[in-house]
Amino acid sequence: MAVSTDTSTDTSPDTSPDTVGAPPTDRLVMGRGRWVSNWQSENEQFWNGPGRPAARRNLYWSVFCEFLGFAVWQLWSVTVVFLPGAGFDLTTSQQFWLVSLPPLVGAVLRVPYSFTVAIFGGRNWTVISALLLLIPTILLAITLANPGTPLWMLFAVAATAGFGGGNFASSMSNITFFFPAREKGAALGLNAAGGNVGVAVAQFLVPLAVTLLAFGTLQPNLSMAGLIWIPLILVAAWGAQRYMHNLSHAKNDLKGSLSALREPHLWLIAVIYVGTFGSFMGFGSVFPTLISMMFPDYSSIQLLGAAISMAFLGPLVGSLARPFGGRLADRRGGARVTIQCFIAMAAVTAAVVLTLPWQNFWLYLALFLVLFTLTGIANGSSYRMIPLVFRLTVDADDRVGHERKSSAALGLIGAVGGFGGFMIPQVLNASHSANGSFDAAFWSLCAAYVALAGFTFLVYHRPGSRLAAANV
Repeated sequence: MAVSTDTSTDTSPDTSPDTVGAPPTDRLVMGRGRWVSNWQSENEQFWNGPGRPAARRNLYWSVFCEFLGFAVWQLWSVTVVFLPGAGFDLTTSQQFWLVSLPPLVGAVLRVPYSFTVAIFGGRNWTVISALLLLIPTILLAITLANPGTPLWMLFAVAATAGFGGGNFASSMSNITFFFPAREKGAALGLNAAGGNVGVAVAQFLVPLAVTLLAFGTLQPNLSMAGLIWIPLILVAAWGAQRYMHNLSHAKNDLKGSLSALREPHLWLIAVIYVGTFGSFMGFGSVFPTLISMMFPDYSSIQLLGAAISMAFLGPLVGSLARPFGGRLADRRGGARVTIQCFIAMAAVTAAVVLTLPWQNFWLYLALFLVLFTLTGIANGSSYRMIPLVFRLTVDADDRVGHERKSSAALGLIGAVGGFGGFMIPQVLNASHSANGSFDAAFWSLCAAYVALAGFTFLVYHRPGSRLAAANV
């Protein structure tokens, strides 16, 4: 097998004092296609030598690629606000469907994306998944250049933005193989938070791009909502191809992914994750539309000729709160923090309904910022539960083992949780279509959060249970 070299690889004969026949720990054994065959993250000598810098390099490029995935996933959430003013004749229900389709498709794609690392290799699939983002961005630029674009085509193009949503599952599954157990939580938290920030950045940059780059016309240049991402996508694909690695032992872990699907706790935690991550994505998708409908004078703020949407603040605070949720769960227990967040989310959701008659935009914004912050904390705390639950519930004689199942579950649970990004906009759409208001939807979400708090308590925090005793 041919051996390739780069700045992180030493192909000189192994002179380390390792046991004869054991994998070397002073260098990466890397073959064609940047496949590493001696990755040993739990080996201190390897980790303190070539392991840590290589793992961090893979993490940084993974964060960048996932960041772009989330940004593309949420392009329609902010672009749809500009469509009526640009000549697109859309009903309120049709606008809600445009922001709902990307989360739905993204959630569906997360299931097959969870298996791609085991099939193609982490570095290889990161390159492919980055290049797939060119499809929704280019198509968006083409279709939104013409207000006469038929509705079915708008729906089809919006659905392709779901490619960005699938990236999370493969990215998280890949990164977990690079880090030792004691550092997995921090690495996964950074990877997830870096991706989530893409929602906020997209909702901030798109209004700027379509107004500042209108080139003297009175109408927003909606094509720029897609075009501005193309250079970044190409850089991400190049960086992943040049600097990331494939791990041979991860390629052979398809069995772990299939085995994880049979674990009951995968589906139980997935229900919780629908309420945490699903709420973040659902409200992130619909928040710009809610502001434009409820407070049209504040849908964008003019600054030096550019339109700035206040909606980006919600996903921003939610993304930044996610790592804090993981650290808080380390100290207090993931289930306890998640339960407290659900109760607080129910209270804030009720406050949104009760204060809406006051028509105070700044209070409305403040309540949503609190709600987004809670979803971020709950994202981190509920995700932290996964490896602990699998460690305690998978039998010691299980051939697959809890680590491999836990790694696979990270992506699969994220897939199920993504459906919340579709459900929340559609619940709000149904409420508005039936009653002309969103009150019924918010009260339903309030009740759902209370139910999820009770569910989490009964399964993972009930006094006397094994999981509660372990402070899951």
